[in-house]
Amino acid sequence: MSTNQYQVTGMTCGHCEMSVREEVGAVPGVEEVQVSAESGTLVVTGSDAVDESKVLAAVDEAGYSAVPVA
Repeated sequence: MSTNQYQVTGMTCGHCEMSVREEVGAVPGVEEVQVSAESGTLVVTGSDAVDESKVLAAVDEAGYSAVPVA
């Protein structure tokens, strides 16, 4: 299991969360997606290492931007 956290900018509501959840959930290897517009966080869990560039691209596709949190 690998878990990565990201800071997402631009989300303001539940619809924003849903858009990010749907796009990131479609990334190969992703098993769980937790999104909070209130805190601007995205937590992605996968069985193996998930390709970070694909997660960031998925967030971008949803209309937002994200950076990894160390």
